Amino acid sequence: MGRRARDRRRQQQQQQQQQQQRRQERGGGGAGDQAGWAGGYPEIVKENELFERYYRELGIVPAGEWDAFMAALREPLPATLRITGYRSHAKEILHCLKEKYFRELQDLEVDGQKVDMPQSLSWYPEELAWHTNLSRKILRKSPQLEKFHQFLVSETECGNISRQETVSMIPPLLLDVSPHHKILDMCAAPGSKTAQLIEMLHADMNVPFPKGFVIANDVDNKRCYLLVHQAKRLNSPCIMVVNHDASSIPNLQIDVDGRKEILFYDRILCDVPCSGDGTMRKNIDVWKKWTTQNSLQLHGLQLRIATRGVEQLAEGGRMVYSTCSLNPIENEAVIASLLEKSQGALELADVSSELPGLKRMPGIAKWKVMLKDGQWFEEWKDVPSNRQTQIRPTMFPVKDEQKLKAMNLERCLRILPHHQNTGGFFVAVLIKKSPMPWNKRQPKVHQKIPQRPEDTEVTATNSDNGSDCITEEPILVVNEDSKKMQELQNSDTEQSKKEGVCGPPPSKKMKLFGFKEDPFVFLPEDDPLFLPIQKFYALDSSFPKMNLLTRTQEGKKRQLYMVSKELRNVLLNNSEKMKVINTGIKVWSRNSDGEQFGCAFRLAQEGIYTLYPFIHARIINVCIEDVKILLTQENPFLSKFSSETQKNVKDMAMGSIVLKYNPDPEKPDDLQCPIVLCGWQGKTSLRAFVPKNERLHYLRMMGIEVFKAKRKEEELENKTEEEVRHRLAQTEEGMDVEDKENDLVTKMEAEICEESSQSPVESSAMEIENKIEDIDQSSKNANTHVSQESKDTDASNVKD
Repeated sequence: MGRRARDRRRQQQQQQQQQQQRRQERGGGGAGDQAGWAGGYPEIVKENELFERYYRELGIVPAGEWDAFMAALREPLPATLRITGYRSHAKEILHCLKEKYFRELQDLEVDGQKVDMPQSLSWYPEELAWHTNLSRKILRKSPQLEKFHQFLVSETECGNISRQETVSMIPPLLLDVSPHHKILDMCAAPGSKTAQLIEMLHADMNVPFPKGFVIANDVDNKRCYLLVHQAKRLNSPCIMVVNHDASSIPNLQIDVDGRKEILFYDRILCDVPCSGDGTMRKNIDVWKKWTTQNSLQLHGLQLRIATRGVEQLAEGGRMVYSTCSLNPIENEAVIASLLEKSQGALELADVSSELPGLKRMPGIAKWKVMLKDGQWFEEWKDVPSNRQTQIRPTMFPVKDEQKLKAMNLERCLRILPHHQNTGGFFVAVLIKKSPMPWNKRQPKVHQKIPQRPEDTEVTATNSDNGSDCITEEPILVVNEDSKKMQELQNSDTEQSKKEGVCGPPPSKKMKLFGFKEDPFVFLPEDDPLFLPIQKFYALDSSFPKMNLLTRTQEGKKRQLYMVSKELRNVLLNNSEKMKVINTGIKVWSRNSDGEQFGCAFRLAQEGIYTLYPFIHARIINVCIEDVKILLTQENPFLSKFSSETQKNVKDMAMGSIVLKYNPDPEKPDDLQCPIVLCGWQGKTSLRAFVPKNERLHYLRMMGIEVFKAKRKEEELENKTEEEVRHRLAQTEEGMDVEDKENDLVTKMEAEICEESSQSPVESSAMEIENKIEDIDQSSKNANTHVSQESKDTDASNVKD
């Protein structure tokens, strides 16, 4: 294994050298490449004659503004960021940005361009969103901005900041979410809007389990894991990620007072796939690839997804339809078709008074359809028969003037790039007043005969036309053998529900792509695993232990997760219908030697803010100086802490603890937001189990400079890596005793990479980085005696 790993590394180095030589031969990729295109590739010309001809003719840009519109599209998109609003320390982050990082940008020039002071978005509440005139490329590459960039990366990883495009922030705000709302995000990846929805659910930090939840869906299995990574940063028990085609996403059932009912959503975000010509400023490939054919091909899919969305919307509910396209074929045409076939069940909401300060253009009521060869059509009757597969009747405006006026298409809003230095965007807000005409009677679930979902006609009905209609007649059984098999399958399904097991959907129901997911197994009420935990942490009697779950049906349970009561209801009643990628927040992790301390499970930092209100034991209140010691020293002795902390720890048994900092209003210069940390008390030491970026976050909030320390750490890591490579290069054959240490590092790195490829949900980039750092540290201290207590705590830290 060691020799193979060394050979792979040597081959990679040789390939990199060969690539560099080829770049130099082509004369590209050097320091003089101002375009920033590695490998000498030519810069894309930001011109598209068909694009200009099309949008000039449609007249979506006001007269006299065309040149400004095109000039804005050719400029790089400025960097924007959003502070996570529901966190208790949002104000501290905002203060830190204003007083420290933004001030350091004053009078700064980068590549001859003066850096403007970042400005808050006037229409975003509480100054939580900011934009600069810096492009993402400059922010990433410029040495003068390295400190600011590291701050953004670190805080983003912690979930305190989201680096999100300005126009992308609009749809969640217009959804008008409350903490009790049941929300569906139909096309959620990569997850920036989903993160906003989660924030809105947790508007009140004192409520650990809001009654609402977010079900975030995406059709792309790989993008679902990107979505999981985004959602996990916010540490919410009210988010579930599923993998379905949004145009045929199944009806879900929930248990309401002992009876099964169809789940209808209070809010639905329908941010559909689109041609993306509003993103030209950041996705410059669109300039050469844009054609009207893209919109014509996507229109049908967009209409099907939007139709499926309004079918699942509750009466009185609100759905936001959005695209990052300027094209009316993808925008007004979809909305007009939806309104027409709804026969009054839907209406466009007037949101002109919402988000004051946001510059917007009204939707248009007249448009034409153009083929990629430049041929125009104003009506469906003008389309020749050989073109009627590309162009459909729903792409044209409604001819009846009275119907057109009643639709109020001007209530849609279009964001143009040159108005507020943003990307292009389209938003429409729909309100459901009554059931859709093809489903006047709300669907009911047949309960007399227990059946598997694939044994009824509901599957075909849903997947074929996206309808809510449910046919309750079971398919005829062919013979007695198949009847017995059906009864056996039904009994298995009922038994798994009783045991609280929510596995992946059966293979008959749907084809599964991507990674195979482990089941979601809820802890039984009498599970002996929970009693020691409850006693050790003195959990409150109101603690919802039925909401605890694991991902292991057999063997030792290594991690315990928690979901809200409402998501538990969804999981238990729909395990055969949907493919769940991830849900729940980690609250406890098994500690290999924890049983000798009274509890086999230690607290996890991810779920500490959810758990803390229920914990009544093993809580240590610490002062600000103690917090600094905990975050800057790996395993400090008890003697370094304040006398009050030493007194609190004195009579406490070893094991996992909660470290709580309460701000002192009489000391305004100190950190003014509460902090809850997971820790471990040893015989003579006290340490915090906090991820690296979260440590840096708290230190920044306390005014401690972490940038220099991080640079030194990176230099040390680079130096260590160079030494390892140098030793590997010297060894051509065999293995000496001196090389065993280096081989251990290489072997463990390879295992970590293998683990990350097999389990993308459980291993984030941050966790892998922490593992490698722990390996490096252990290799440096290979010849140093380490106490048993330190070994135990280090092992626990790696599991995090």
